[in-house]
Amino acid sequence: MTNKSSEIHPQLQEVARKSPTLNFNRRNLWFMKVMISLMRGPKPPADVRIKTITIPHPHEQTRVRLRLYQPAASAGPTPVLLWLHGGGFVIGKPEMDDVSCTQFAHELGILVVSVDYRLAPRHPFPAGLHDSYLTLTWLASQAQSLNIDPARIAIGGQSAGAGLAAALAQMAYDRQDVAPSFQLLVYPMLDDRTVLRTDLDGGAYVAWTPQSNRFGWESYLGQPGGGADVPAYAVPARREDLSGLPPAWIGVGSLDLFHDENVAYAQRLQACGVACELLVVPGAFHGFDVFDAQLPIVQDFRQSQIAALRRHLFA
Repeated sequence: MTNKSSEIHPQLQEVARKSPTLNFNRRNLWFMKVMISLMRGPKPPADVRIKTITIPHPHEQTRVRLRLYQPAASAGPTPVLLWLHGGGFVIGKPEMDDVSCTQFAHELGILVVSVDYRLAPRHPFPAGLHDSYLTLTWLASQAQSLNIDPARIAIGGQSAGAGLAAALAQMAYDRQDVAPSFQLLVYPMLDDRTVLRTDLDGGAYVAWTPQSNRFGWESYLGQPGGGADVPAYAVPARREDLSGLPPAWIGVGSLDLFHDENVAYAQRLQACGVACELLVVPGAFHGFDVFDAQLPIVQDFRQSQIAALRRHLFA
């Protein structure tokens, strides 16, 4: 694969030029975490309240931190979106997605709950997924106090968080404790076998490279990615039967490292009878929407997500 800089969408050329290529590894992970900790989001609109709470883990000596984005006024029980941030399973926090989560709450009038799930390599699979499932069941149990409709719980996320959301949908379907009604998967990290591809040129990718992908999966799985055996729910794309899962929206850029695995997963969902809308953004790279929310290409991408949520949560 040759360098794709000439294929980048015109609106994203400047963003790509200013975005350094960073390969995540154990040596620089501390620096990435420091940079994330220093991030500060914009002030939310007056009609959205943001607060942080923690809930206890019933089987572990820990608590899960949740960031809630609540419309200031709502009529009757509202839908809720359980959101999982990105970061390759190794970095990240809910505050990273203040802009998008606030926008969901503001435009749709729904509660958004973002999970500060445990991260690898310190906490490999299944820690992050267990935190996410705990939050899902907690939401259903607290429906009355939170003024939400337990029949309209969407799950979603970005990148590794979207991969966790896909795994969460699979686990929820099998356990039958809570039935999510929709999954919103923003360029999800779905398939560890992508690390085995030899046709991927690391220099051709912005934001998330094959080297970072290899490190992320190895940290999360506790073993090199692409191995013969992985535990159930660790790699969503490895599940053979996708039938019965909630309807999905998958969005990814044509230049994203995850493009092929995302398209394949969408096609497999559709083949199994699961309604799945696939949006491929030409000339867009991984994480293109987090750099400048004012770009028309980013606004269109966000509005597609909001429209999908509206169709499935307010039908």
